[in-house]
Amino acid sequence: MIALANPPVSTNRAFPADDNLTSVVSASRLNCFHSCRLKFYFRYVLEMVKPGSAALFVGKAVHAALQQWSTVRWRGLAHDAEALKAGFLMGWVTGQEDEPVSWEAGEEDDQQAKAWGLVEMYLRDTPVPAEEKPEAVEVRVEADLAKHGLPTLVGIIDLVRPGGRIVDFKTSAASPNAEQVIHRNETQLTAYGLLYREATGKHEAGFELHHLVKTKVPKLVVSEAPAITESQKTRFFRLIESYTDGVEREDYVPSPGLQCSACEFFAECRKGGAV
Repeated sequence: MIALANPPVSTNRAFPADDNLTSVVSASRLNCFHSCRLKFYFRYVLEMVKPGSAALFVGKAVHAALQQWSTVRWRGLAHDAEALKAGFLMGWVTGQEDEPVSWEAGEEDDQQAKAWGLVEMYLRDTPVPAEEKPEAVEVRVEADLAKHGLPTLVGIIDLVRPGGRIVDFKTSAASPNAEQVIHRNETQLTAYGLLYREATGKHEAGFELHHLVKTKVPKLVVSEAPAITESQKTRFFRLIESYTDGVEREDYVPSPGLQCSACEFFAECRKGGAV
């Protein structure tokens, strides 16, 4: 067991350097595998790297700014808007050194302004009090599931509010459907709940999904969910079993559907990539 009250992790890598696909698993790997096994093959087996999209980069830039805001509060320091924006602008530049983005003419300035607008909106409308000290910020956690015959589960939790309320930040182009958003994110939330329990020995108090919506007038939509149930835990373990079985059998079949329009591996799939 480890404590969550550690200094924030300043890395986006959730996996240990020596991991393999059946010894370590995460919510992102599970979601990718079960949405399209061929996409999983391109991304995690062949480790194909594609240029980052503008939307993905904006999401990461906003996320980094909110991480900085949470870290300042975790350290008990006063919020400094100018320092936060300076960090945001610096991150905008350095973030493209490792993951270049192909911008259209004039697009970068427009997207940067929209991204910072989302941050400003969140700081204005957030339900998190400015004086509230987080229990944890951007913390990497792992859970050994060997006693269940399963691989190690890893993940990075965005924010844990006092009392064990787990927060995940998301950016989206449209407001999430209230009846679907928790269901669509069940795998991720269940993973976070299990990781929190492993790290603290306590049950999480619940979850909050903070969607920063990129509408003409940006807005914040907060969706709440209770602590995970035993049935959700069981279903999550079955997902992992299906995942490890498929990877061991090298079962990488495609799953054509509406999601293909936004897939970075569309061209490779159309060419009949190996399965």
